[in-house]
Amino acid sequence: MIVYAEVECFMYEGHSLKAKRSVIKKILAKLHNNFNVAVTEIAYHDLWQRTKIGIVAISTDYVHAEKIINSALGTIDGFTELERTITNVERL
Repeated sequence: MIVYAEVECFMYEGHSLKAKRSVIKKILAKLHNNFNVAVTEIAYHDLWQRTKIGIVAISTDYVHAEKIINSALGTIDGFTELERTITNVERL
């Protein structure tokens, strides 16, 4: 069972692409290491205040995969450098 999430975020404090990439790299590493999910930045690579992150969880049960995704979303919410604006979660 596969659950996929697209997460758009806005960074208020970002003043350059270098600062944005530093924050995104930290978030992606934490999500991958803590939840064993596939995660990457999928859009807005050249905008320094906006990003879109894709997260995929695979499990033998949809409920378990959704719990993993929800925990990952909670972790993103814990980062004060950015705000999660739009989130789409799908079962595949």
